[in-house]
Amino acid sequence: MDAIILDNVSKFYGEVLGVNKVTLSIPPGITSLVGPNGSGKTTLMNLIAGLLQPTRGGISVCGLSPSDPEHFFRTLGYATQYDGFPRGLTGWEFVRNYLRLFGFSPKDTERMAWESIDRVGLREASQRKIAGFSKGMRQRIKLAQAIAHRPKVLVLDEPLNGLDPLARAETIALFRELGNEGSHVLISSHILHEVDLISDQVIMMSQGYVVAEGQIRGVRDEISEQPMQVLIRCDKPDVLASQLFHHSQVVEAKVHADRGGLLVRTHHAESFYKLLNRIALDGVRIESVAPADDDAQSIYEYLIGSEESTK
Repeated sequence: MDAIILDNVSKFYGEVLGVNKVTLSIPPGITSLVGPNGSGKTTLMNLIAGLLQPTRGGISVCGLSPSDPEHFFRTLGYATQYDGFPRGLTGWEFVRNYLRLFGFSPKDTERMAWESIDRVGLREASQRKIAGFSKGMRQRIKLAQAIAHRPKVLVLDEPLNGLDPLARAETIALFRELGNEGSHVLISSHILHEVDLISDQVIMMSQGYVVAEGQIRGVRDEISEQPMQVLIRCDKPDVLASQLFHHSQVVEAKVHADRGGLLVRTHHAESFYKLLNRIALDGVRIESVAPADDDAQSIYEYLIGSEESTK
């Protein structure tokens, strides 16, 4: 009852694939959808938000079905990546009029509208017409509308686009706050270093399929065909490289230009780390070991590379 469930969900636009055979159970917290353009992120979000009906499969959002819109849309808030505002409205009117659809009292409507506008930092500008807003302000007023009725689930398509660094930091802090309150915050983003920082879990998509899901490190482990890169700083990089080449789990080892370490590529990270421990006991002083690509940026690049190789 506290998860977003997709059971073998597919969506086709005629003969064009949107998403195919997606099975997920998304817990509360911040979940990021990552993948190249055309990978199916927006289609998946629109399915979860009840804006599209699946061709086959079932969807449940905290125990509610999109086919029960009266209750469903009280539970869910949505902000699209596209701008489409009623002509002539101020930011305040945009949020207040939305709340009136839920039947709140006039007093509660006004209070909740100001609360959501304050949470996105737009009180001063809210009496201006949205037509005069910057891109970042339009993003924030959409977010204010999405959170105004205090939904348990937020579906936000590219919510960080167009935000200046300060507004981006404040918005990320709001996402964390909502996630800590027990809400589902489902976002898509190309700001991948921020995906690493804010996400409790990541869903990686490619060509309409979910190719991996989980925390960043767990997702990285699922992409088994891509060797993992490890940076090693040590006192004898040449000796270490020569010893590593005798073992099958090492694909490549390159000594750094400063001769103070090397970059190693391996298909078997766990056994490689055990091997490294044994070598260290044989006289190579290892100063540091760190994954070079244990982040969403690297995983995203792997996905793009795998797509290009199939064209």
